[in-house]
Amino acid sequence: MNSVIFNDFVIRFANVNGTGSASANDMFSKAVFRMGIPVSAKNIFPSNIQGLPTWFELRVNEHGYLGRREGIDIMVAVNPQSLKEDIESVRAGGYFIYDNTKNLHPEFHKEDIHFIGVPMMQLCMDHFSEPRQQQLFKNMVYIGALIELLNIEPEVVHDIIRHQFRKNEKLVPPNFLALDLGRNYVKEHYECPLPLRLERRDKVGDQIMIDGNTATGLGALYGGASVVAWYPITPSTSVAKAFETYAKRYRKDPDTGKLSYAIVQAEDELAAIGMVIGAAWNGARAFTATSGPGVSLMSEFLGLAYYAEIPAVLVNVQRGGPSTGMPTRTQQADILSSAYASHGDTKHVLLFPSTPAECFEMAADALDLADHLQTPVIVMTDLDLGMNFHLSPPLKWDDKRKYKRGKVYSAAELDSMQKYGRYLDVDDDGICYRTIPGTHPTKGAFTTRGTSRDEYARYTEDAAMYARSIDRLAKKWKTAAGLVPKPEVYQKKNQSSTGLICFGTSQYAAMEALELLEKQGVKIDSLRVRAFPFNDTVADFIESHEQVFVVEQNRDKQFRSLLVNELEVHPKKLIPVLNYDGMPITADSILNQILEKTNGTALTA
Repeated sequence: MNSVIFNDFVIRFANVNGTGSASANDMFSKAVFRMGIPVSAKNIFPSNIQGLPTWFELRVNEHGYLGRREGIDIMVAVNPQSLKEDIESVRAGGYFIYDNTKNLHPEFHKEDIHFIGVPMMQLCMDHFSEPRQQQLFKNMVYIGALIELLNIEPEVVHDIIRHQFRKNEKLVPPNFLALDLGRNYVKEHYECPLPLRLERRDKVGDQIMIDGNTATGLGALYGGASVVAWYPITPSTSVAKAFETYAKRYRKDPDTGKLSYAIVQAEDELAAIGMVIGAAWNGARAFTATSGPGVSLMSEFLGLAYYAEIPAVLVNVQRGGPSTGMPTRTQQADILSSAYASHGDTKHVLLFPSTPAECFEMAADALDLADHLQTPVIVMTDLDLGMNFHLSPPLKWDDKRKYKRGKVYSAAELDSMQKYGRYLDVDDDGICYRTIPGTHPTKGAFTTRGTSRDEYARYTEDAAMYARSIDRLAKKWKTAAGLVPKPEVYQKKNQSSTGLICFGTSQYAAMEALELLEKQGVKIDSLRVRAFPFNDTVADFIESHEQVFVVEQNRDKQFRSLLVNELEVHPKKLIPVLNYDGMPITADSILNQILEKTNGTALTA
């Protein structure tokens, strides 16, 4: 690499799980962000005990392309276990930064990359006496080296350290020392900075760095949730933890100190969803968070809530499956299991956020929709969105916003009527009026059951009555299509006979792939689905294009199947673009699959 490239590279840190590297790597990403340069992080960690390889990958791109990209430009390798794999992953002309306290074996040499050795452990042994300090500060030595190699502003890193250790200031000087050890060594032994380097920009504006799970927990808090029941499961646990962290701060009466929320760690996922349904039946706004295995366990209760028409919100942070699968890898593979969870004719509202800001918004919207529609609503995120930090617009809340509790009779309204029917479709939209227990001393009571009943909640197995109930739920489903978040269409009018549909985190790579195609003279229209049921815009988009690529991260084309099933589209019209290796899909993969599936010539601009 002879010419200088600013603010456009992929760097990966290869560490050992449990060695304190996460804190140092996080500092690096914050330093890039504070220099005004867009950056996104992917934490690739094992689901097993500490001591196994872990990777932290960042894409730096001042143009805002922050989906995962193929190839590593800079590898910082401090894990002997993964050394061979790490060297092979560096693209030609890239840089391999390693601990040369011990010489690198000749078998690891690679002709087309640059090797930069820094005696990280030896420097720490020379300057720190305690073994644990030597291990921890080794991470700061390589951050110091990167300051000089990549032209990072030192004071930015110093400020991050000061802030991180503001409650234990005695740790600031040794961290500064470790940084200087790395900085001074590379300045003495290598030409700094590298042709790949950072330069301050003003490209992030008022954006923040936040993970989707934290944003989801905050959204549920702002959305009025007062009951959370959950069972720990990767990668969703931090949703409930985030809610609890902020609820302790903001859901406490300043005078009495009493908390105005309840959070329960249940004995399993089945109990968790049961508690949520019970709380919602009693009038609370309640939610749970889980991943694919939890959805499998919750299916029967979700069917109960669908048929008994009880609000419930579930956050599904998807991971690799089936079975236990890959708990610390990402996928979009719970589409069908969530959309049709439970047996019989059951459909559930799904929301598909793409950014932390949408996680925040849709968590609150889900609580409104669940109340309005009296049905479960599932927020479909994934590990990549949930557990990784992303650039995001600030999380905004309108203080004038009122919660939409839907059709709930008051005591006065019950007084004015002769007879209450829980499942009467008064407004002909499929949504009935419910009551909250205790609203009225004599009216509004009914028996909630999962078995067949009539409009007055009386048990019956009459065939015609059962069909009427199921037909009304179908009518409510059509009503839901007009209430859920609308899809995002990326052009005012069609510019091509070819279209592309994406959803969730596939958006990042899909939008970059389309821009790469456009640079080659190929224009493709695009649409991002944000919710299920699909509204007319989705159907019209497919109808108005000769072929439509569907980008998703699973093996079995689940989202495509949902489109075919629900919109009665001919399967040949929808061309799958897939990724299911547990890593986020890349723009390169989407681009290559589109060209491959059309022989590189079938696209028309």
